[in-house]
Amino acid sequence: EQPIEFLSGGNQQKVLLSRWLLTKPQFLILDEPTRGIDVGAHAEIIRLIETLCADGLALLVISSELEELVGYADRVIIMRDRRQVAEIPLDKLSVPAIMNAIAA
Repeated sequence: EQPIEFLSGGNQQKVLLSRWLLTKPQFLILDEPTRGIDVGAHAEIIRLIETLCADGLALLVISSELEELVGYADRVIIMRDRRQVAEIPLDKLSVPAIMNAIAA
């Protein structure tokens, strides 16, 4: 055992997610959950997000990783200046659709 501050960034992310999940939340907000972590931890966190989605947990994921979002999101909402400017439903969800909405 070691204090969390001595763990790698990916392991810190996993510890925090584990602690939050112990509370059995109905809703989670994840802000850039895979930013700045190693490839192995990245894959583990993506698998966990996909499992949580499949299990029906409500997730709000804030991410600049568009390919990831397309892989697990059921919709993407684009915000600009604290306002919603676009919403892309699952049947239209793709990286180009997100990029077009961002550029509009």
